[in-house]
Amino acid sequence: MAHIIDGAAIAAAIRDEVKADVARFREAHGIAPGLATVLIGDNPASAAYVRNKRKTCEELGLTSFGYELPATTTQEEAVALVRELAGRPDVHGILVQLPLPAHINDQVVLAAVPLEKDVDGFHPSNMGRLGLKGREPSFAPCTPKGCIELLDRSGIPIAGKRAVVLGRSAIVGLPVALMLLARDATVTVCHSKTSDLAGVTRQADILIAAIGKPRFVTADMVKPGCIVIDVGINRVPDSTRKSGSRLVGDVDYEGVSPVAGAITPVPGGVGPMTIAMLMQNTLIAARRLVGE
Repeated sequence: MAHIIDGAAIAAAIRDEVKADVARFREAHGIAPGLATVLIGDNPASAAYVRNKRKTCEELGLTSFGYELPATTTQEEAVALVRELAGRPDVHGILVQLPLPAHINDQVVLAAVPLEKDVDGFHPSNMGRLGLKGREPSFAPCTPKGCIELLDRSGIPIAGKRAVVLGRSAIVGLPVALMLLARDATVTVCHSKTSDLAGVTRQADILIAAIGKPRFVTADMVKPGCIVIDVGINRVPDSTRKSGSRLVGDVDYEGVSPVAGAITPVPGGVGPMTIAMLMQNTLIAARRLVGE
Protein backbone atom coordinates (compact mmCIF):
# COMPACT_ATOMS: atom_id res chain seq x y z
CA MET A 1 0.00 0.00 0.00
CA ALA A 2 1.27 3.46 -0.91
CA HIS A 3 2.75 5.86 1.59
CA ILE A 4 0.33 8.78 1.98
CA ILE A 5 1.99 12.14 1.38
CA ASP A 6 0.19 14.31 3.92
CA GLY A 7 0.01 17.71 2.25
CA ALA A 8 -2.02 19.16 5.09
CA ALA A 9 0.70 18.33 7.63
CA ILE A 10 3.53 19.54 5.39
CA ALA A 11 1.66 22.78 4.63
CA ALA A 12 1.04 23.30 8.37
CA ALA A 13 4.76 22.96 9.02
CA ILE A 14 5.54 25.51 6.31
CA ARG A 15 2.94 27.93 7.71
CA ASP A 16 4.54 27.61 11.15
CA GLU A 17 7.94 28.42 9.63
CA VAL A 18 6.51 31.44 7.82
CA LYS A 19 4.71 32.66 10.95
CA ALA A 20 7.93 32.59 12.98
CA ASP A 21 9.89 34.32 10.21
CA VAL A 22 7.16 36.98 9.78
CA ALA A 23 7.38 37.76 13.51
CA ARG A 24 11.15 38.24 13.19
CA PHE A 25 10.66 40.39 10.09
CA ARG A 26 8.14 42.64 11.84
CA GLU A 27 10.43 43.06 14.82
CA ALA A 28 13.40 43.93 12.61
CA HIS A 29 11.64 46.29 10.18
CA GLY A 30 8.53 47.57 11.98
CA ILE A 31 6.28 46.46 9.13
CA ALA A 32 4.55 43.23 8.18
CA PRO A 33 4.88 41.60 4.76
CA GLY A 34 1.86 42.83 2.80
CA LEU A 35 -0.18 40.86 0.24
CA ALA A 36 -2.73 42.60 -2.00
CA THR A 37 -5.41 40.41 -3.60
CA VAL A 38 -7.43 41.63 -6.58
CA LEU A 39 -10.74 39.87 -7.24
CA ILE A 40 -12.81 40.93 -10.25
CA GLY A 41 -16.32 39.57 -10.77
CA ASP A 42 -18.52 37.25 -8.75
CA ASN A 43 -17.05 33.78 -9.31
CA PRO A 44 -17.93 31.91 -6.07
CA ALA A 45 -14.88 29.62 -6.22
CA SER A 46 -12.55 32.59 -6.75
CA ALA A 47 -14.18 34.46 -3.87
CA ALA A 48 -13.67 31.44 -1.59
CA TYR A 49 -10.01 31.14 -2.61
CA VAL A 50 -9.39 34.81 -1.87
CA ARG A 51 -11.12 34.56 1.53
CA ASN A 52 -8.86 31.64 2.45
CA LYS A 53 -5.76 33.55 1.37
CA ARG A 54 -6.71 36.62 3.39
CA LYS A 55 -7.57 34.48 6.43
CA THR A 56 -4.21 32.72 6.25
CA CYS A 57 -2.44 36.10 6.04
CA GLU A 58 -4.10 37.15 9.29
CA GLU A 59 -3.21 33.87 11.00
CA LEU A 60 0.47 34.17 10.05
CA GLY A 61 0.88 37.86 10.82
CA LEU A 62 0.98 39.20 7.27
CA THR A 63 -1.02 42.27 6.28
CA SER A 64 -3.79 41.56 3.79
CA PHE A 65 -5.13 44.20 1.39
CA GLY A 66 -8.28 43.06 -0.37
CA TYR A 67 -9.72 44.65 -3.51
CA GLU A 68 -13.03 43.31 -4.84
CA LEU A 69 -14.18 44.84 -8.11
CA PRO A 70 -17.42 44.27 -10.07
CA ALA A 71 -17.54 42.16 -13.24
CA THR A 72 -18.10 45.38 -15.19
CA THR A 73 -14.58 46.59 -14.35
CA THR A 74 -12.68 47.51 -17.51
CA GLN A 75 -9.25 46.20 -18.41
CA GLU A 76 -7.87 49.73 -18.07
CA GLU A 77 -9.30 50.04 -14.54
CA ALA A 78 -7.80 46.67 -13.55
CA VAL A 79 -4.38 47.63 -14.89
CA ALA A 80 -4.57 51.02 -13.15
CA LEU A 81 -5.25 49.34 -9.78
CA VAL A 82 -2.37 46.90 -10.22
CA ARG A 83 -0.01 49.76 -11.09
CA GLU A 84 -1.16 51.69 -8.04
CA LEU A 85 -0.44 48.68 -5.83
CA ALA A 86 2.93 48.24 -7.55
CA GLY A 87 4.01 51.66 -6.27
CA ARG A 88 3.00 51.11 -2.65
CA PRO A 89 5.87 50.31 -0.25
CA ASP A 90 3.54 48.46 2.16
CA VAL A 91 2.47 46.01 -0.57
CA HIS A 92 5.17 43.39 -1.11
CA GLY A 93 3.12 40.91 -3.13
CA ILE A 94 0.26 41.29 -5.61
CA LEU A 95 -2.10 38.47 -6.54
CA VAL A 96 -4.66 38.86 -9.32
CA GLN A 97 -7.20 36.06 -8.86
CA LEU A 98 -7.85 34.09 -12.04
CA PRO A 99 -9.97 33.62 -14.06
CA LEU A 100 -10.80 37.21 -14.98
CA PRO A 101 -14.04 38.19 -16.76
CA ALA A 102 -13.95 37.34 -20.47
CA HIS A 103 -13.59 40.95 -21.61
CA ILE A 104 -10.30 41.39 -19.71
CA ASN A 105 -7.06 40.03 -21.18
CA ASP A 106 -5.41 38.37 -18.20
CA GLN A 107 -1.94 38.58 -19.76
CA VAL A 108 -2.20 42.36 -19.98
CA VAL A 109 -3.20 42.63 -16.32
CA LEU A 110 -0.60 40.13 -15.11
CA ALA A 111 2.13 41.91 -17.07
CA ALA A 112 1.41 45.05 -15.00
CA VAL A 113 2.53 43.25 -11.82
CA PRO A 114 6.23 44.02 -11.13
CA LEU A 115 8.42 40.93 -11.20
CA GLU A 116 9.54 41.54 -7.62
CA LYS A 117 5.91 41.54 -6.41
CA ASP A 118 4.65 38.69 -8.62
CA VAL A 119 4.19 36.26 -5.73
CA ASP A 120 1.75 34.14 -7.79
CA GLY A 121 4.46 33.61 -10.41
CA PHE A 122 2.25 34.29 -13.43
CA HIS A 123 3.99 37.33 -14.93
CA PRO A 124 4.96 36.39 -18.52
CA SER A 125 8.65 37.02 -17.78
CA ASN A 126 8.60 34.80 -14.67
CA MET A 127 6.84 32.06 -16.63
CA GLY A 128 9.40 32.39 -19.43
CA ARG A 129 12.35 32.20 -17.04
CA LEU A 130 11.14 28.79 -15.89
CA GLY A 131 12.15 27.49 -19.31
CA LEU A 132 15.54 29.20 -19.54
CA LYS A 133 18.57 27.41 -18.16
CA GLY A 134 20.38 29.55 -15.63
CA ARG A 135 17.57 32.13 -15.45
CA GLU A 136 15.63 31.61 -12.22
CA PRO A 137 12.21 33.27 -12.05
CA SER A 138 11.60 35.77 -9.27
CA PHE A 139 8.83 33.43 -8.14
CA ALA A 140 7.42 30.12 -9.35
CA PRO A 141 3.64 29.57 -9.52
CA CYS A 142 2.36 28.39 -6.17
CA THR A 143 0.66 25.09 -7.03
CA PRO A 144 3.59 23.72 -9.10
CA LYS A 145 6.00 24.94 -6.42
CA GLY A 146 3.87 23.09 -3.85
CA CYS A 147 4.14 19.86 -5.86
CA ILE A 148 7.94 20.09 -5.89
CA GLU A 149 8.00 20.96 -2.18
CA LEU A 150 5.91 17.87 -1.39
CA LEU A 151 8.47 15.69 -3.17
CA ASP A 152 11.41 17.40 -1.47
CA ARG A 153 9.96 17.28 2.04
CA SER A 154 9.01 13.64 1.58
CA GLY A 155 12.60 12.76 0.70
CA ILE A 156 11.71 11.74 -2.85
CA PRO A 157 14.58 12.28 -5.33
CA ILE A 158 13.80 14.01 -8.62
CA ALA A 159 17.11 14.03 -10.51
CA GLY A 160 17.40 11.17 -12.98
CA LYS A 161 13.78 10.09 -12.55
CA ARG A 162 11.28 9.76 -15.37
CA ALA A 163 8.44 12.20 -14.68
CA VAL A 164 5.14 12.27 -16.55
CA VAL A 165 2.82 15.29 -16.29
CA LEU A 166 -0.82 14.88 -17.28
CA GLY A 167 -2.02 18.28 -18.46
CA ARG A 168 -0.35 21.28 -20.10
CA SER A 169 -2.15 24.26 -18.56
CA ALA A 170 -0.21 27.45 -17.90
CA ILE A 171 -1.30 27.29 -14.24
CA VAL A 172 0.00 23.81 -13.36
CA GLY A 173 0.98 21.39 -16.11
CA LEU A 174 3.46 23.46 -18.10
CA PRO A 175 5.24 25.17 -15.17
CA VAL A 176 5.57 21.98 -13.11
CA ALA A 177 7.03 20.20 -16.16
CA LEU A 178 9.63 22.96 -16.54
CA MET A 179 10.43 22.85 -12.82
CA LEU A 180 10.93 19.07 -12.95
CA LEU A 181 13.18 19.50 -15.99
CA ALA A 182 15.24 22.10 -14.09
CA ARG A 183 15.67 19.51 -11.34
CA ASP A 184 17.14 17.04 -13.87
CA ALA A 185 14.14 14.76 -14.31
CA THR A 186 13.38 13.29 -17.75
CA VAL A 187 9.98 14.83 -18.43
CA THR A 188 7.07 13.86 -20.68
CA VAL A 189 3.97 16.06 -20.91
CA CYS A 190 0.75 14.28 -21.88
CA HIS A 191 -2.48 15.86 -23.12
CA SER A 192 -5.69 15.13 -25.01
CA LYS A 193 -3.80 14.30 -28.23
CA THR A 194 -1.31 11.90 -26.62
CA SER A 195 -1.48 8.44 -28.19
CA ASP A 196 -1.24 5.34 -25.95
CA LEU A 197 -1.58 7.49 -22.85
CA ALA A 198 -1.54 4.55 -20.44
CA GLY A 199 1.62 3.23 -22.08
CA VAL A 200 3.33 6.56 -21.41
CA THR A 201 2.13 6.95 -17.82
CA ARG A 202 3.26 3.42 -16.95
CA GLN A 203 6.84 4.54 -17.59
CA ALA A 204 6.65 7.21 -14.89
CA ASP A 205 8.65 7.15 -11.66
CA ILE A 206 6.81 10.38 -10.76
CA LEU A 207 3.32 11.01 -12.12
CA ILE A 208 1.66 14.42 -11.70
CA ALA A 209 -2.02 14.51 -12.66
CA ALA A 210 -3.48 17.94 -13.44
CA ILE A 211 -6.21 17.51 -16.06
CA GLY A 212 -9.46 18.20 -14.19
CA LYS A 213 -11.11 14.83 -14.86
CA PRO A 214 -12.35 12.96 -11.78
CA ARG A 215 -10.63 9.63 -11.08
CA PHE A 216 -9.16 9.58 -14.59
CA VAL A 217 -5.90 7.84 -13.61
CA THR A 218 -6.59 4.18 -12.86
CA ALA A 219 -4.39 1.42 -11.45
CA ASP A 220 -3.53 0.01 -14.88
CA MET A 221 -1.97 3.38 -15.83
CA VAL A 222 0.54 3.36 -12.95
CA LYS A 223 3.83 1.51 -12.63
CA PRO A 224 4.28 -0.28 -9.28
CA GLY A 225 6.13 2.01 -6.87
CA CYS A 226 5.37 5.19 -8.81
CA ILE A 227 5.08 8.47 -6.86
CA VAL A 228 1.65 9.96 -7.65
CA ILE A 229 0.92 13.67 -7.10
CA ASP A 230 -2.78 14.40 -7.64
CA VAL A 231 -3.45 18.09 -8.36
CA GLY A 232 -7.09 17.57 -9.38
CA ILE A 233 -10.00 18.96 -7.36
CA ASN A 234 -13.31 17.73 -8.75
CA ARG A 235 -16.73 17.78 -7.12
CA VAL A 236 -18.79 14.64 -7.75
CA PRO A 237 -22.27 13.62 -6.52
CA ASP A 238 -22.41 11.66 -3.25
CA SER A 239 -25.80 10.94 -1.72
CA THR A 240 -24.20 9.85 1.57
CA ARG A 241 -22.94 13.40 2.22
CA LYS A 242 -25.10 16.15 3.65
CA SER A 243 -23.93 18.44 0.88
CA GLY A 244 -24.85 15.85 -1.74
CA SER A 245 -21.32 15.87 -3.16
CA ARG A 246 -17.65 15.31 -2.32
CA LEU A 247 -14.22 16.21 -3.63
CA VAL A 248 -12.11 13.72 -5.56
CA GLY A 249 -8.88 14.06 -7.49
CA ASP A 250 -7.83 13.22 -11.02
CA VAL A 251 -6.59 9.88 -9.67
CA ASP A 252 -8.70 6.90 -8.63
CA TYR A 253 -7.24 6.98 -5.12
CA GLU A 254 -8.68 3.66 -3.90
CA GLY A 255 -7.57 1.80 -7.01
CA VAL A 256 -4.12 3.38 -7.40
CA SER A 257 -3.06 3.37 -3.72
CA PRO A 258 -2.22 -0.37 -3.63
CA VAL A 259 0.04 0.06 -6.67
CA ALA A 260 1.79 3.38 -6.04
CA GLY A 261 4.84 3.87 -3.85
CA ALA A 262 3.47 7.14 -2.48
CA ILE A 263 0.37 9.20 -3.23
CA THR A 264 -1.28 12.49 -2.28
CA PRO A 265 -4.92 12.36 -1.15
CA VAL A 266 -7.71 14.73 -2.23
CA PRO A 267 -8.52 16.69 -0.20
CA GLY A 268 -5.45 17.14 2.00
CA GLY A 269 -2.70 16.78 -0.59
CA VAL A 270 -1.61 19.48 -3.00
CA GLY A 271 -4.44 21.89 -2.12
CA PRO A 272 -3.12 23.14 1.26
CA MET A 273 0.33 23.61 -0.28
CA THR A 274 -0.80 26.29 -2.72
CA ILE A 275 -1.65 28.87 -0.05
CA ALA A 276 1.39 27.88 2.02
CA MET A 277 3.62 28.61 -0.98
CA LEU A 278 1.87 31.95 -1.54
CA MET A 279 2.60 32.98 2.05
CA GLN A 280 6.22 31.85 1.68
CA ASN A 281 6.58 33.79 -1.59
CA THR A 282 5.14 36.94 0.00
CA LEU A 283 7.63 36.74 2.86
CA ILE A 284 10.48 36.25 0.37
CA ALA A 285 9.26 39.29 -1.61
CA ALA A 286 9.19 41.43 1.53
CA ARG A 287 12.71 40.34 2.49
CA ARG A 288 14.06 41.20 -0.94
CA LEU A 289 12.34 44.57 -1.04
CA VAL A 290 13.93 45.62 2.27
CA GLY A 291 17.33 44.35 1.17
CA GLU A 292 17.59 41.16 3.24
